[in-house]
Amino acid sequence: MSPTRTIIVAALMLMPLGFLNYFGHGENTPLNKPFSTFPKQIGDWTGKEERFDQKIYDMLGVDDSISCNYSAPRGSHHNNSQIELYVGFYRSQRKGDIIHSPKNCMPGAGWNFIKTEKILINIEAHQQQNIHQQNITVNNILLQNGHEKLVMFYWYQGRGRFMISEYAQKIYLVTDSITKHRTDEAFVRILAPVTNGNEEETVRYLRDFTTLILPLLQEYIPS
Repeated sequence: MSPTRTIIVAALMLMPLGFLNYFGHGENTPLNKPFSTFPKQIGDWTGKEERFDQKIYDMLGVDDSISCNYSAPRGSHHNNSQIELYVGFYRSQRKGDIIHSPKNCMPGAGWNFIKTEKILINIEAHQQQNIHQQNITVNNILLQNGHEKLVMFYWYQGRGRFMISEYAQKIYLVTDSITKHRTDEAFVRILAPVTNGNEEETVRYLRDFTTLILPLLQEYIPS
């Protein structure tokens, strides 16, 4: 990347901080209901809630979050697969508590981005409920750390939007702070290990899991 382009990109990423401090007057939108009530049984999947070290929560600046490891029972369609769900919600991003992109934090933890794609999630009619879209696009990332591989889905959700681009997320953050006086938003991340080198199978059950949690998330995240 050229020095000029680097400066432009850096400016675009930092610009929201100034705008939010100027335009975000008193906005502070809570969750519809706390993530402590998020279901631990979702279809065949049984979850066990986990917590990060407090230093991580302090660094992230989230107002509410859920971190839960879901397992599918042996003999089910998903063959005892494992999925880690993390959702971090910000009531306001005006005072510097801005969502961190996994493109910054995952490499810092030793995970390299091997492949980046977009994947379409089809929402069946009976699942749509308050989701006013039939299809949702999410980021689909293949990560590697030594011999280990992970598949990661992630997106940004809030104020009635589903976004996968960090640039679009920042632009809408600024425009919504001006027009709606709102900067509340959630970051949603789903991780699963690739077993036996079968990346396609991992993507398939992550896609299935995503179709299950999208209507649930709509009950929690303000639209």
